[in-house]
Amino acid sequence: MLSERKLKILEAIIKDYIETGEPVGSRTLAKKYNIGISSATIRNEMADLEEMGYLEHLHSSSGRIPSDKGYRLYVDKLMSIQRLPVEEEMMIKNRMLSSAIYEVDRLVKEATIVLSKITKLATIVKAPSVRKSFIKRVQILQIDEQNVLMVFVTDSGLIRNNVISVTDYIDEKIIEKINRILNLRLVGLTIDDIDLEVINNLQNDLVDYEEIFKALIPALYKSLKSIEPSKVYTEGYSNILDYPQFQDVDRAKDFLNLLSDEESLKELIKSPEVGDNNLSITIGTENYIESVKECTIITANYKIGGRDLGSIGVVGPRRMNYEKVIATLNEIVNELNINIKTSYNRESSDDYDNE
Repeated sequence: MLSERKLKILEAIIKDYIETGEPVGSRTLAKKYNIGISSATIRNEMADLEEMGYLEHLHSSSGRIPSDKGYRLYVDKLMSIQRLPVEEEMMIKNRMLSSAIYEVDRLVKEATIVLSKITKLATIVKAPSVRKSFIKRVQILQIDEQNVLMVFVTDSGLIRNNVISVTDYIDEKIIEKINRILNLRLVGLTIDDIDLEVINNLQNDLVDYEEIFKALIPALYKSLKSIEPSKVYTEGYSNILDYPQFQDVDRAKDFLNLLSDEESLKELIKSPEVGDNNLSITIGTENYIESVKECTIITANYKIGGRDLGSIGVVGPRRMNYEKVIATLNEIVNELNINIKTSYNRESSDDYDNE
């Protein structure tokens, strides 16, 4: 266990290096920070911290920089998360609120844009999986004599609309009955749950409406099964190329290839095992993907009703402003949760029959 003095020196080194990008020497610490000991004593403590693996010594400089182990101790024990400036908080709230009138996919995509804009880092978000969402409501609406609109609302606030052609005009009372049957059979199921047994039960329920069934069910089955898996959105990936460690062409190319591979991105941003603070932070060599072993990845889950819907995060250099990035990510996740819930409640209470 490190002494209070060593912790104070390590914290000062990390903060100074994050701010300046320059290796930190004992004289710098003695002049800039009120540590209360001589530069010679600081130098000895720094040597101990290096030997313990918390600092690294660049041969071209007498100063030290944090190691992955040093950053880990900093994010786990030393840093304190501050509130964002009011103007940034309001910008996040306004951007999220203005996107909440659209479907959830649009909302989470906007979140990556805002997160990248404030942090100046690459951002990634995994949208909610439609196939894993529970159907909350099904509604059929008459468009004209030959077409009806089928609307699905999921418990994650996602909405899918499908136009279905019918042979004959469907009476309003029949539509009401079909809606009751569809909701009875489908609400509470995921899209993957809708199998042939469910379809057969619907056919039995609609035995008096064979023509409607022939038009409705195949279209229902086809449209549900063709829904894409959850999408991954990225934003600001060119930001990371501004950092020194990505000036190497091969390293930059590997990183850009990673961000263009959706399957790799899904693996990178898969719902993390988060702690009580809803954050997952992997630093440098803690990352198992080779092209991000020089990076820190910070991710969080966004939710509805306590259930994880997807994850959002940043990819940046190990030398990043952790306090600012985490504060921004926390604020955006909080606004995502609020606006997804608001959007879901609004869609659940809409009276489609009046449209």
